[in-house]
Amino acid sequence: MSTLARCARAEWGPLFSTVRAALLARRWRAVPMTLAAVCLTAALQYVQNQPWGYQFVQNIGCVRAEDPLWLALLRTPLSLFVPALDLPVWGALAQLLLVFGIAEICLGRWRTLLIGYAATLAGTLYARVGIELGPGNPVGLPASDAQVVDTGPSAAVVGLAVYVCWRYRAYVTAALVGVVMVVEVLVKDNLAGKEHLAAIAAVLVLLCVVPRAGRGQRRGGSRPAPGPEPASDPGRASGPDSENPPIQS
Repeated sequence: MSTLARCARAEWGPLFSTVRAALLARRWRAVPMTLAAVCLTAALQYVQNQPWGYQFVQNIGCVRAEDPLWLALLRTPLSLFVPALDLPVWGALAQLLLVFGIAEICLGRWRTLLIGYAATLAGTLYARVGIELGPGNPVGLPASDAQVVDTGPSAAVVGLAVYVCWRYRAYVTAALVGVVMVVEVLVKDNLAGKEHLAAIAAVLVLLCVVPRAGRGQRRGGSRPAPGPEPASDPGRASGPDSENPPIQS
């Protein structure tokens, strides 16, 4: 086996094996939440491009930093599935299908939604802080960004990609995602690029906090009541409801 093949196997082997086993065992039934998200995004794209539907989508799923905070928080969950009007919709659909699908298999659907929402919310809240800091601050934003429509799955996709790669020890890939986002900000200094960095920062915090919380519970919590040992099933594929991947950081 060549050095390149060994490196690829070490980097992506566990992740690839988990996804492949789930898809072989359940096919599209392994990613029902992802398919629902793709369909919802496609439907919202169609509606917002109709004269009768544009304002409706704006009212339920478009976030701006100038909006009242309570309204932004109310719209943020759905804003994740509203494609940006200035970008091709197939890009948003492809991101959802690939990254959300892998995350749903590896993390489970509810954890995928939670992490994706946390990453999106981090970007949304950063926009408000950045505008308050102003353009003179290294992490600040110009006041005009308060009117920028903030929608789309990109922050959630970036956050989930880093989280899954880190949990499955694909550290080079996780670092590469971060580097690409930094380059994006350097080349095109806009709100979206900086929100992607905020999403990565939020995910890194989660990666630090969650394992420590788990260790603290194991040290200080009561031991679970004894019960029958689960039957081992080495051939069982990891499904979308799996709580823990086979390899964790």
